[in-house]
Amino acid sequence: MSNIARIMQQATAGAAGAGLDVDEAFSTYLYDGTGSAQTITNGIDLSGEGGLVWLKRRDGAEAHFLYDTERGTSNAIFSNQTNGNTTISNAVTSFNSDGFTLGTYDSVNSSDGHEYVSWTFRKAPSFFDIQTYTGDGSYMYVNHNLGSTPGMIIVKSLDSQSDADAVAWHVWHRNIGTRRLHLNSTSYNAGAQRIDAVGSSSFRVGVEISNSGKNYVAYIFAHNNNDGIFGPKGNQDIIKCGSYTGNDSDSTPIDVNLGFEPQWLFIKNAASVNRNWVIVDTNRGFTYGNAGSSSETTDRSLCPNLQSSEETCSTSTAVTRVDPTSTGFTIRGKSGTCNELGNHIYVAIRRGSLFTPTDATKVFAPLAYTTTDGSWQDRILESNFTTDLSINGYRNISDGGTHTFVDRLRGGDGGYATILRSHQTNAESIRTGDYYRWPQTGQSVTSNEWSKYNAGNGLNYYNYQWKRAPGYFDMVAYTGTGSATTVSHNLGVAPEMIWTKNRDASANWCVYHKGLNSGTNPENYKVFLNLTNAESTGSNRWNDTAPTSSVFSVGTSSQTNGSGNDMIAYLFATVAGVSKVGSFTGTTSDLTIDCGFSSGARFVLIKLVSGSGDWVLWDSTRGIVSGNDPYLLLNSTAAEVTNTDFIDPHSSGFTVTAGYQNNLSEYIFYAIA
Repeated sequence: MSNIARIMQQATAGAAGAGLDVDEAFSTYLYDGTGSAQTITNGIDLSGEGGLVWLKRRDGAEAHFLYDTERGTSNAIFSNQTNGNTTISNAVTSFNSDGFTLGTYDSVNSSDGHEYVSWTFRKAPSFFDIQTYTGDGSYMYVNHNLGSTPGMIIVKSLDSQSDADAVAWHVWHRNIGTRRLHLNSTSYNAGAQRIDAVGSSSFRVGVEISNSGKNYVAYIFAHNNNDGIFGPKGNQDIIKCGSYTGNDSDSTPIDVNLGFEPQWLFIKNAASVNRNWVIVDTNRGFTYGNAGSSSETTDRSLCPNLQSSEETCSTSTAVTRVDPTSTGFTIRGKSGTCNELGNHIYVAIRRGSLFTPTDATKVFAPLAYTTTDGSWQDRILESNFTTDLSINGYRNISDGGTHTFVDRLRGGDGGYATILRSHQTNAESIRTGDYYRWPQTGQSVTSNEWSKYNAGNGLNYYNYQWKRAPGYFDMVAYTGTGSATTVSHNLGVAPEMIWTKNRDASANWCVYHKGLNSGTNPENYKVFLNLTNAESTGSNRWNDTAPTSSVFSVGTSSQTNGSGNDMIAYLFATVAGVSKVGSFTGTTSDLTIDCGFSSGARFVLIKLVSGSGDWVLWDSTRGIVSGNDPYLLLNSTAAEVTNTDFIDPHSSGFTVTAGYQNNLSEYIFYAIA
């Protein structure tokens, strides 16, 4: 039984078994052209389940190339053109069980190293389907396999025809009203829809897209309405087709509630003519806010109706900032594309994953590397997953450039990374030495597809990479209010440790940890990631309110809730066999910390909280051994210390030696297997 049949059977039966994950159904993948055949491994089973591959050059003018498994690898169509099937046999050359293979066609794989994006949609119930049909010259019904009523349908003629309307890309959307939209055009037409009678098993097409003997393809997108079949229980939503009403305001945000955080957003102003279709995604720069820029034009858009290169979501007179939130997205500012008066339609796809990890190597990577000369260097840092947070720094020199935080939610601007540093109170800034285009499997999040550093010969670096996953790690970007409030998150469990930083102002990194005050009302206490201070009370940080599985509370402090300031929070929790957030009391002898691991800890962070103490950091790549273990201080620029034996390996977690502890002192820690 195929996965589609299995999921359909499960949905029909109302079973509570596991469904698909988001990253099994959808992928945004960035790549550079090589001029040679290359395989894109994105985890999408195209050969077994079928789907659509949508390709676009980002740094120059090229058409949008669409290939699907119904029409085969030799047939391209272009969303910005009315052409039918065009035979191009060396662009996408195969659909694979974990992605697809590119040929040498210059427009999708240039030898000049141009930048490209691919969006891959897998056929799956409650998500996406593809149907081809032959017109009979009358109104006709087309069956589909979504198992639910679609939210958007796009139909394209595959043959040449004399009628311009017949060869346009016809778009039906559940919130489009009586207007007809075309994917290849900015305009709209009033009058009867070319697609109607949309139901859970079929839809009807008009005679204009049912010409006798002519062939068509339909791309069918679901709209989950608490009826999704994804996630551990097979009941979660991952795609929404909806609308919002623009207010044409620079001062009043529009909050759209999806019930999830999106990674891909497709928007069309359906109320005005001459407005482009817009696609943003988190891999190219669909981010929350921007470092100190008054224009805040960080969101990198591509327009399906244009062959033009990637640009900011803007017009000549106004700018829109589109912010992903933990529950949907926010439109800030006015523009023709995303915020004029009237109706705007969208399709949003959820950020993954929906499953709690069972293998720490799939969600965390401790890496190290050494420069070989003083020039810019391209290097691949193997993580084997798409990274959401990276911390990078020097090991063998004391330098203020260490402990550099880069994450996908904060993104960057002008092609450069937006950084924070854990030893500083500074507001975030743009790092002009590194690119920020987000990486894929096996590539560092710190920069572009490659990690580039201008440094001297023989300098040693560390790099830690986290992937967001339920129960394990989450990030939340939000705007402070200055008044006590709650902030939604998607960790799925109550966070056991939270690091917050005011991105717009000089402020301490404020830390909540369940082990503060020996675990009694820890929400009344705080420590600072950038300081050695002991724990202290601070009701205006967490509002004396314990976090829950859906929200954490913040008080009036600018460290956690600066009025009008962009904020970032990193949330951590314990996952059996994967991670451990805990505390211990010092003794006069070696103390084994049982984290529930089977092969020991690869990452250990410890802080003394009953007195002044550093945030001391070890990892297995630099060495957690029976002898001396190199450590760094997350709150300091000091070079790595290599001549101490403060921790030892242990299969269940790690052992803290007597040489590190103070008898009866209280410590908090975070460890990853």
